[in-house]
Amino acid sequence: MQLIIDSLPLLWSGLLTTFKLAILTLLLTAIISLFVGIMSVSRYRLLRILALIYVEFFRDIPLVVNLLFVYFGAPLIGLSLDPFSAALVSFTTWGSANGSEIIRGGFNAIPKHQRESALALGLRPSETLFMVLLPQIVLPILPPFTGLFSLLIQATSLASMVGATEFLRTAKIIVERTTLMTGESPAFMVFGFVLCVYFCICYCLNLFTAWLERKITVARTVHQNDSASDDEHGAAAPASAGKA
Repeated sequence: MQLIIDSLPLLWSGLLTTFKLAILTLLLTAIISLFVGIMSVSRYRLLRILALIYVEFFRDIPLVVNLLFVYFGAPLIGLSLDPFSAALVSFTTWGSANGSEIIRGGFNAIPKHQRESALALGLRPSETLFMVLLPQIVLPILPPFTGLFSLLIQATSLASMVGATEFLRTAKIIVERTTLMTGESPAFMVFGFVLCVYFCICYCLNLFTAWLERKITVARTVHQNDSASDDEHGAAAPASAGKA
């Protein structure tokens, strides 16, 4: 345990890199997933085909292979990516391909008559999208997106394969250095500590998402009850007027 305490500055530095990589990956994944997901349900055939090609290409490639492909393939087209940037591009493309399928499923779960009703009321397609459809898919896609985000956070450990000095990489450095200096390997203790840290991060993310899901459910229930109450009062008012 003393080794862990002595190595905390190095581990903390690697953990900060992991947090940076994870946060950027999650943000870019969410944004690109939304755009590709909207393209996949677009009324324009070309956009649907482009979204399908993007999704199928990156979903059908293992994440490790995708990472190595980006890192070693980028220089062939004139791009020199450092390990961190290569990992960011790889994780984002893989994550957004999977995330866009979640969003597409959320759109397809909405009854078709809601789109037709919105258009019949005179709403433009963009207004229908942002005012009618998007608010309804938040709750259904939240659990699968949480699972995807947890996978992406765990996947940041793969960045060590291309030399990114993230949390797992720093742990490997500590193990190798200690083994050379003392002749004894602290691998079990060090990697056990890494395991506990990753578990805590992903568990906290799951707890936060469960709390957020409950809040959204309660808010939606209250809104539906208020709407139902307004409808009842609206129906009762004409009836009272008729009796008078």
